Amino acid sequence: MTRDERIKLGFLIFPGFPMACLTSMIEPLRAANEISGREKFGWKLISEDGKRVEASAKVWFEPDSALEKCAGLDYLFVLSGPSSRFDTPASSEGRLRKLARHGTVMGAVSGGVFPLARAALLDGHRTSVHWCYEAAFAAEFPQLDATEDVLALSGRRMTASGAAAAFDLSLHLVSEALGDDVATEVACWFQHPLVRGQGITQRKPTFASQSTNDMLPDVIREAVALFSQNIEDPINIADVAEAVGVSVRQLERQFTKATGKTPFHYYKALRMHKARQLLYYSKDTPAQIALAVGYVTASAMAKTYVDVFGISPQEDRKKVNMFRVRENAITPPA
Repeated sequence: MTRDERIKLGFLIFPGFPMACLTSMIEPLRAANEISGREKFGWKLISEDGKRVEASAKVWFEPDSALEKCAGLDYLFVLSGPSSRFDTPASSEGRLRKLARHGTVMGAVSGGVFPLARAALLDGHRTSVHWCYEAAFAAEFPQLDATEDVLALSGRRMTASGAAAAFDLSLHLVSEALGDDVATEVACWFQHPLVRGQGITQRKPTFASQSTNDMLPDVIREAVALFSQNIEDPINIADVAEAVGVSVRQLERQFTKATGKTPFHYYKALRMHKARQLLYYSKDTPAQIALAVGYVTASAMAKTYVDVFGISPQEDRKKVNMFRVRENAITPPA
């Protein structure tokens, strides 16, 4: 592709897709066209059947075409929730693979990595997975290489963890096509504070205080990392303290000061948040989820779940989640 050729992008949207991910990708491209004084980027909206699609924010979008009529795209990005599936998976997933074979760079934002993975288009590629989907993604695709980085650029695959990361991904496309100066000006237009590339890890809530993981003291951050790595096979608090080089008493004191919770209660909450991810974004049974977060029985997990969230796992699973779809329709309110 020469510098003067127009870059053609497609955004494949599913019912319930996060609207912010779409606008975060399109707006930087629009601004880049305006700043450069030429239509360098062009895009179209695509749905599986060409029919209009309702986003997570209850806003309707009219696609420009159906998936079967798409050809000649330089990039195709999948935007969806993690539960989104094609109505006709055999043919539609086959069309995605055909586009990839014919040179289209395939990408996904947020939950869009799930349909792309189901089409076997992320095999062998490092994939950025949003922290709230990581347990469900690992359960469904244990063979894939998931990363906590906000972006993953792997060969002819591009994935972004969420809406802000989608903005970064568009800035990357602008930089590649029009240069760093234009990309920087685009970022300044939108007061985007930092142009992030690969290797930047997602910020996560600590589940215990008004802070994120990157704001924690080093010892506590190391302890949290050990907790996160030992969800299915729980680790003793004493072993964590030894690993980070402090006594159990010191760890408890520092942990409580930094997070407002003891290591034990924090670890319990962390495991329950992983259980909630699986309840929301996977089809695993309560018994399977219990084992995945280190409990022998579903009833034992349920007791802790109620302690943490004030609701049973069964009741919580029935609640509305704006990013979930059932049979490609937004889940109705309970």
